Amino acid sequence: MSERVITSDMTFDGAAVVAELNQLLRLRTTPIGMKMFTTVEEMEAVPRIRRPGDVHTTDQIVGQAARNGWTVGITMDDLVGAQCGTVIGLHPRSEEWLTGDRMAGVWYANQEEAAAHQAAMDVLEYGQYQAMAVSPLASGRLNPPDICLIYATPAQMILFINGLQWTGYQKLQWGCVGESSCADSWGRALKTREPSLSIPCFAERRYGGVQDDELLMAIPPDYLPKVIAGLHALSKNGLRYPIPPYGVNNDVRAGMGVSYS
Repeated sequence: MSERVITSDMTFDGAAVVAELNQLLRLRTTPIGMKMFTTVEEMEAVPRIRRPGDVHTTDQIVGQAARNGWTVGITMDDLVGAQCGTVIGLHPRSEEWLTGDRMAGVWYANQEEAAAHQAAMDVLEYGQYQAMAVSPLASGRLNPPDICLIYATPAQMILFINGLQWTGYQKLQWGCVGESSCADSWGRALKTREPSLSIPCFAERRYGGVQDDELLMAIPPDYLPKVIAGLHALSKNGLRYPIPPYGVNNDVRAGMGVSYS
């Protein structure tokens, strides 16, 4: 339960979080953390951190942690362009960036549509940070991370959300900017400090290794004990993953009777 995730001194125990989530949801992809740093030196002091030798998208950097299990740190110089850097606050939300010039005619019909897309994106404020790092949660190298990134199938994700809503219920609402949907996940979560679900975009799947059936939840670490406690409560009620199909032609009363009197 939640007391196994946060220790008595309130240190975030990433290994315990991952063990619980894997037990409850059978995740296929490594849960990772993302952390912003005010100086490059702070980022480079993270144990066993790798620095890219090539130019990447942020999707690739996230993928190196989630798919390869690496701890990777970057600055703006490591990223391919302003679109990636602006989302995590390493590049200004400049007038040029707001035009969406490079997306007009590619993802959107014209300059006006591209600019509307740019304006809709949730991004971290520029000037606060100089570097970012990602790392598997279980490694404990970012302690604590600013946000956790959890890839899951739709069936796993709805149960994750059900666990989040077990206590302190509120309706959860997210948006979709379309391409550059990293703004819907890590951009929004870093900016608002709230759980942020996204449908990973073309670039995340092409460059970041995101699978066809994966959704992405970006969530501050302090929410995870609540999620895990909720998942345990649901599991006791027989509401757990994997969800066994009951059958579209069977009399539903026998199945419903297990959960509802």
